[in-house]
Amino acid sequence: MLKQNLQLKLGQKLAPQQIQLMKLIQLHTMEFEEELERELEENPALEKVEEDADEPFEETAAEYEDEGTESIDTDFDVNEYLFDDEPSYKTVSSNYSADDEEFDNESLLTEGQTIYDYLIEQIRLSNIDEEDLTIAEYIIGNMDNDGYLRRDVKAIADDLAFSQGIYTIPEKVTDILENYIQKLDPPGVGARNLQECLLLQIEKKVSSDKAVTLAANILRHQFDALTNKHYNKIMQKYDVDEENLKDALDVISKLSPKVGGNFDTQTITINQEIIPDFTIQVKDGQVIPFLNSKNAPSLRVSDDYKDILSTYSHDKTSAEHKQAALFIKQKLDAAKWYIDAINQRQNTLLKTISAIVKLQKNYFLTGDEKSLKPMILKDVADITGFDISTISRVVKSKYADTPFGIIYLKNLFSDSLTNDDGEEVSTKEIKMHLQEAISKENKHKPYTDDALVAILKEKGYNIARRTIAKYREQLNIPVARLRKEL
Repeated sequence: MLKQNLQLKLGQKLAPQQIQLMKLIQLHTMEFEEELERELEENPALEKVEEDADEPFEETAAEYEDEGTESIDTDFDVNEYLFDDEPSYKTVSSNYSADDEEFDNESLLTEGQTIYDYLIEQIRLSNIDEEDLTIAEYIIGNMDNDGYLRRDVKAIADDLAFSQGIYTIPEKVTDILENYIQKLDPPGVGARNLQECLLLQIEKKVSSDKAVTLAANILRHQFDALTNKHYNKIMQKYDVDEENLKDALDVISKLSPKVGGNFDTQTITINQEIIPDFTIQVKDGQVIPFLNSKNAPSLRVSDDYKDILSTYSHDKTSAEHKQAALFIKQKLDAAKWYIDAINQRQNTLLKTISAIVKLQKNYFLTGDEKSLKPMILKDVADITGFDISTISRVVKSKYADTPFGIIYLKNLFSDSLTNDDGEEVSTKEIKMHLQEAISKENKHKPYTDDALVAILKEKGYNIARRTIAKYREQLNIPVARLRKEL
């Protein structure tokens, strides 16, 4: 049993080069430029081919797939400079002990780690059987960046049947959500609404403190009164004075409404210039994505270093020459791998943006957010063949320059609902209609949630009142009573 557990753990580990590739994929343009310069400085066997700065880089995904890696010179055989008389552990690019690998895995994966990655790591280490793990991973893949599960469990069960060949019932999905995913860190993850998110957090606070107990009771039984600021009602209900209530409200105020907020944060500050990672052009009704030229450098392995290695390799008796040759070989190995990794990064980025453009063609043609189709990470993963985690890394902190301005790629993703015509529409589209209706309301007599239900129903969106309330919360729009102006 001990041996089996050890094998499973090792099977889930990623090689240092795989981890480095994932890190490269998630870098935005400015970070990638800095990373490339560091690598060029640290490895003299890697060279950048200077090209005419005035020449625009115009390589689409299709062209890239056709041309392969023509722009990068890797035309040499690694086996030509392997030493037969050296043990293999001395001739790899980098030597890692088991402890080194453990350390590097942690340090690389936690830097800029997405909430998806963090939850997947945890759930794979939990005591869960294989089929339930697949369901759990699918649920996590449907969660948003704030850590909420906005999709209905029945829709998830249906998707599992059609796309994964796993036939289950909504109750099973709910069971896995509540007994596995909602037990993960950070507390509050996997909640279906704000109330559940806050309750999951406060339930982790094992305390006999009166303020914590009162806060938990308010969240569990008086949430509507809390959100409507009916404080007198709460004080009467629990027979507490204003001071006790303030203490409980202070506990609640320290809970996070968006537990995914500490993950997948944008590294570009408001004072920094945004350099788009992609350019989207529209020509004759066709939407064509391009990769920013800064993400497609021309690199090659140094001929000088290969010549030096050839010179040293002729003398296999001198310990000094053998040591120098080994050093040069490691640098050449690292240079070749880095060039291959850059190729993979370019291919991954281009395939991903092409899939996004394919799914959101109408939006890129019009620039109208109402034409955005429902799109989740899995939709892009299905087209590209990449894992959901890879897609998550690609769109992390990435921007595209479009005919109607620079956009943040993650803003293109949203869940879906079905309208009266049986068509799937983006929840983003519904929220826009909701926001528009509220912006035009009479502020002396603002719309109640019931009134908003009727307004959206006239537009063809048959949405329940609780869903309206949920979307209103997500848009940070208060209830009608708090929007009223004198």
